[in-house]
Amino acid sequence: MAAARRGGPAAAPGASVRVLLLAFFVFMLRGGPSRAEDDTVAAARPLSGGQTLVSKRGKFRLGFFQPDNSSQHWYLGIWYNQISLHTTVWVANRETPISDPESSQLSISSDGNMVILERGGGRSSSSSTLWSTNVTGIASPNSTVGVILDNGNLVLADASNTSAVLWQSFDHFGDTWLPGGKLGRNKRTGEVTRLVAWKGYGDPTPSMFSLELDPRGSSQYLLNWNGSEQYWSSGNWTGHEFTAVPEMTSAGASPLSKYSFGYVDGDNESYFVYNVTDESVVTRFQVDVTGQIKFLTWVAAAGEWVLFWSEPKKQCDVYAVCGPFGVCAENALPSCSCPRGFRQRQLRAWLQGDHTAGCARNAALQPCSAQKNGKDDDDRFYTMPNVRLPSDARSAAAATARDCELACLGNCSCTAYSYGGGGGGCSLWYGDLVNLQDTSSSGAGGSSISIRLAASEFSSDGNAKKLVIGLVVAGFAAAVTAVALATFLILTRSRRIKSLRRVEGSLMAFTYRDLQSVTKNFSEKLGGGAFGSVFKGSLSDPDATLVAVKKLEGVRQGEKQFRAEVSTIGTVQHVNLIRLLGFCSEGSTRRLLVYEHMPNASLDRHLFGAVGGGGVLLSWDTRYQIALGVARGLDYLHEKCRDCIIHCDIKPENILLDGAFVPKVADFGLAKLMGRDFSRVLTTMRGTVGYLAPEWIAGTAVTTKADVFSYGMMLFEIVSGRRNVGQRADGTVDFFPSTAAALLFDGDVRSAVDSLLGGKADAAEVERACKVACWCVQDDEGLRPSMGMVVQVLEGLVDVNVPPIPRSLKVLGDPTKYVEFFSGLPSA
Repeated sequence: MAAARRGGPAAAPGASVRVLLLAFFVFMLRGGPSRAEDDTVAAARPLSGGQTLVSKRGKFRLGFFQPDNSSQHWYLGIWYNQISLHTTVWVANRETPISDPESSQLSISSDGNMVILERGGGRSSSSSTLWSTNVTGIASPNSTVGVILDNGNLVLADASNTSAVLWQSFDHFGDTWLPGGKLGRNKRTGEVTRLVAWKGYGDPTPSMFSLELDPRGSSQYLLNWNGSEQYWSSGNWTGHEFTAVPEMTSAGASPLSKYSFGYVDGDNESYFVYNVTDESVVTRFQVDVTGQIKFLTWVAAAGEWVLFWSEPKKQCDVYAVCGPFGVCAENALPSCSCPRGFRQRQLRAWLQGDHTAGCARNAALQPCSAQKNGKDDDDRFYTMPNVRLPSDARSAAAATARDCELACLGNCSCTAYSYGGGGGGCSLWYGDLVNLQDTSSSGAGGSSISIRLAASEFSSDGNAKKLVIGLVVAGFAAAVTAVALATFLILTRSRRIKSLRRVEGSLMAFTYRDLQSVTKNFSEKLGGGAFGSVFKGSLSDPDATLVAVKKLEGVRQGEKQFRAEVSTIGTVQHVNLIRLLGFCSEGSTRRLLVYEHMPNASLDRHLFGAVGGGGVLLSWDTRYQIALGVARGLDYLHEKCRDCIIHCDIKPENILLDGAFVPKVADFGLAKLMGRDFSRVLTTMRGTVGYLAPEWIAGTAVTTKADVFSYGMMLFEIVSGRRNVGQRADGTVDFFPSTAAALLFDGDVRSAVDSLLGGKADAAEVERACKVACWCVQDDEGLRPSMGMVVQVLEGLVDVNVPPIPRSLKVLGDPTKYVEFFSGLPSA
């Protein structure tokens, strides 16, 4: 970083730099148009097997796909072509899957319609039509073609003039509503375009949940169950918003305010349409498997869909979301369960997220003719407290709870009763229980309901005297056994704890059952990453200490080695490193780590989600202190631990913030636990290529300077408040580190600061941070500073010169140089 270094000769671009730039080039431009591929199907050019059609600008792809690898069902569908996660937006044959795409094809039939044909099995050469556009009056098969458009619309059009559309998928939505599509009703034909959810995440079959324009003629949109039960309404259109969706125009604070919406009520049709002005934005509305309408936007830097808006807000407000006899619970995973005496009616569908089949009894109730009024084998009742009562109750006259019970028991069609509640009285339910909700976890209180079960679900009374004698004898024996067992366990536990403390120092050793209890059976997920998922928990100490429990995935060490590694990590203590409190190790699959809980979550939430994403807009002072704190934590890992620890995955998602926004480097021990090679592969595959140093991609030896490079890339994001890689309106790449470097040389670094701060930033600190970031991302690791030096510079103890702009930043910041650069590279 000294002036002498700056004036030294530039390092020749070696193989590692070439590979880095090539990787970055592919990574950042993978959202650009794909190679020219056919977008048309015709009578002479059918589509079959693994063949696909791609829209002209490469945005959407059409072909056969398999949503669930465990089944043999295939479908013809449309999905995004330029995002990393396969996301289907339309399916043709939702109710008629095919078993073999090689023997099926999309073609133009003899009547000019677009059809899916499946060839018969065995030696049969005949084909059956599984799906058709069903347009009448087409002249001949050679007069029409099928075309996939760049807005995701599949059209059947005149072959000589494809703008003359005869049929389009936008008139036959699936579960997804894309920009430009009209969601409404044709007043002349009565035809309605509606969104219908998939039954399960691996099953496109239409479910009970749908969204459509009010068939009674108002301008509101309704979420319905089974086409009849309305459970949410948008409210009527006011001219600029729906009355129940104020987010559409709430002072620009909502993501919905960034899109243009319009409602049209004409003579021939009424419909609602929305559009996005920025073509780089990928967005969609979807009626989810859960029955909720969701607005999602693709965030390429995170490699996932981000939810910005949904209705109903509460999952349990969706009608019959858990099916007959299913119990819904808010803030629980899964949200649906079966009460005592019941099991999932369709387990496979249940595991795919489709709970609408509900729960079935473990044991059948007594037939009406067999009821004996109080005998041993009569049906009985199980009482559930703290519930929101289900739908369709009937009132009955009853002076007491016992009278209410007898009223239900006396009618073999009665399945449950409730007495008292808010208004008192007796309520009875006949047939299936629907919309039953457990409110105990939400703290909302509720009523109690008594559900009718077969007598076999309860222990038999038997002979009272024999029962009393048996209980006395059993109780005495149990007491003696318990005393002996308790003594043994206390002694054993004492020896075990002492042994653990000798191995793990001050760490607490938990059992898997302990952590199930601490996390309420892992019900509240905080997040997840390359190494596993994290859940919120609370220890049963006097202070009810909050913790974060991480379930590790892919740990390869044996029990003894794992404990030794955890013990090493547990001794690492620094104010800017997340503190490890304990662990669990039971077999090769139950490996968990218990950390202190960070109330302000991760840095990325506040940098990239300050507006509409639930984060807090960080001031410049806070950002600078976060950058300094992270540098101190990494310096400790690299230079001050007994063993040098390379983090291997520095990025905003791995920087956690406590209640005062003090940064804590997280996951710093996982690279050590998992193995460096494993970490590198996961990091590459999980979408954080933008933070990887050249040596990672080249496969050469990795030193602490790999963390320095990642830190530099993250520091650019702290300054700008945006992801380093973006896309301009004209489709070209916007690579912020190159912009920051240019501004640094032009003496205008204040322009690099997050615009949301309104210019409120210390100019000297901004310049210092940009210089440090540029030094950290040098192609040659020998030019990168140590993290100790970074700390001194940020603290103002050491001055720093303007660094040379790395060649990779020059190239990636100017797409016009790509061809020149790559053609000039010598072969590896």
